[in-house]
Amino acid sequence: MTTLDARLVVRRAGFTLDIELSVAAGEVVALLGPNGAGKTTALRGLAGLTGLDDGHVTLDGARLDREPPERRRIGVVFQDYLLFPHLTALENVAFGPRCRHVPRREARETAREWLVRVGLADHVRKKPRQLSGGQAQRVALARALAAEPKLLLLDEPLAALDARTRLDTRAQLRGHLASFPGATVLVTHDPLDALMLADRLVIVEDGRIVQTGDATTITAEPRTDYVARLVGLNLYRGHAEGTTVRLPDGFALVTAVPLHGDAFVAFPPGAVSLFSARPEGSPRNTWPATVTAMARHGDALRIELSGPIPVAADITPAAAVQLELAPGREVWATVKAQEATAYPA
Repeated sequence: MTTLDARLVVRRAGFTLDIELSVAAGEVVALLGPNGAGKTTALRGLAGLTGLDDGHVTLDGARLDREPPERRRIGVVFQDYLLFPHLTALENVAFGPRCRHVPRREARETAREWLVRVGLADHVRKKPRQLSGGQAQRVALARALAAEPKLLLLDEPLAALDARTRLDTRAQLRGHLASFPGATVLVTHDPLDALMLADRLVIVEDGRIVQTGDATTITAEPRTDYVARLVGLNLYRGHAEGTTVRLPDGFALVTAVPLHGDAFVAFPPGAVSLFSARPEGSPRNTWPATVTAMARHGDALRIELSGPIPVAADITPAAAVQLELAPGREVWATVKAQEATAYPA
């Protein structure tokens, strides 16, 4: 059953958010997009912290957008957690049930149980300044869940953590979200957080949804440059006739699968080979290019190239030395047809 059904319209000078969002019970949906795309505005609209100019928020069939934030059965974990600095971890978590008029003793027992569940049984009397970043994040999550929300909103919940703490906390958070029976909306700009935590991704750019689907679909068939960069693919749009996809400037890419009509072509940087001279018997996709930038990318070097098409190539450091690569160096780039994936636009 769909728990959350919303259309969120927020108008600001020079920017309009207009998205439709549905989330089923037990489902985790990640809103992913570049800075300024409207992700946090959408989250605040769901929570009632930002008023809607149009649209609606319906949870389990009840309209929420006419209710004040404190009357919505929604739990929120903010990026900076916003724990009360003068309260202990136990009192912070008990605050959620207390807001629902649960008696103090019962609220404290509920808070204690949640702190045990998030692995903080030994930290109940500590105040936020005495907690690590990962511990504070878990207290904030426990506070949100202790109020028994029907909808859980997470705004960049791991952004404030260092790399090691983030890895451990992400795994713990994934377990807690799996056991949460309500709907969850996660806002993040980190693709790994989205891929690891969410059942479905919703890509937002410039206040609009540009792509939605599970991780496999999104990573296999990106539909915008942002998504392509996110998943590490070179992406081009053109018109397909058979196995040839002609781009708007006239450059053509040959693929292995025939298509007809508007199409995307994608291939990973690792599929691009570089040569100092045009190779003999070269693949059907061969073109001259100029190195514009170089940077380490894992164990490889990421080479940015200009030419008939902009392209990123991953090669070994040894190959870069052999080719004497440097910005301004002219090379030949090739991609085998079977490495270029085409799909309808």
